[in-house]
Amino acid sequence: MFRTSFSWHGEQLELLGDKAAWDPQRRTLLVADLHLGKAEVFQAHGIPLPSDGDAATLNALMALAHRFKPLNVVVLGDLIHSRLGLTEELRAKLNALPDLLGCRLQLIGGNHERGSWIEGLPQEAAQQLGPWWLSHEPRSHQGRLNICGHLHPVGVLGNGTDRVRLPCFSYSDEDQRLILPSFGHLTGGHPRPLNEHLWLIADGALIPWKQESTAAC
Repeated sequence: MFRTSFSWHGEQLELLGDKAAWDPQRRTLLVADLHLGKAEVFQAHGIPLPSDGDAATLNALMALAHRFKPLNVVVLGDLIHSRLGLTEELRAKLNALPDLLGCRLQLIGGNHERGSWIEGLPQEAAQQLGPWWLSHEPRSHQGRLNICGHLHPVGVLGNGTDRVRLPCFSYSDEDQRLILPSFGHLTGGHPRPLNEHLWLIADGALIPWKQESTAAC
C-alpha cells in the first residue's frame, strides 16, 4: 500500500494511493466523490456506460475500512450521482454499508445529493474535525485546513497526443486547502492551477509533482 505523510501546522494526515486520506489521530477515513449510480443515470439517457463501476468503488472502500479499521468514514459529498441513479438496489447497498465497513458512516452533503434522501444517512453540513474543516465544495475556515472534494483534481503530464491525466491530491498554501481526488471509478477530472502542490496517483503510487507551464490547459 502506498502512502505519504502530509503535515499541516504540526498536524498529520496520510495521503493514500487508494485516493483517500487517513487521519490516524482521530481514526477517520476521508473520501470524496464516489458518484454511485452514475452508470444508471447515463443509461437512462441512452449512453451505454457499464454498470460494474459501483461494485469496484464500494469494494475499494470496504477494503480500505478493513485495512485501517476506522472509527468513522466521512464522505465529502457526491456519494451518489443523482436521484435518477438511486435505485432500490443502490439504496439497499447504502443501507448495509455501515455494517460492511464496520464503523460509522457520515455524509457531508454535496451538490449531486441535493433533493435526494438516503435512509439512515442524513446529509450533514460542512463541519470541523480537529484542525480540519470538512466540506464538499471548497469553503475556507479561518485557522483550519479546508479538506474538500468536488473538483476532481488531476495533474497533466506531457503535451498534445502524449498528454496523460492522472488523479491527484492538490494542496494550496495560499487557500489553506487540500482537495481529495475523486474516489469513484466512473469519474473524470479537472487540471489544477500551476501554483498548487500535487501528489499524482499512478497504479496506487503517490508521486509529488511540480507542474510545468506547458502542462496547463
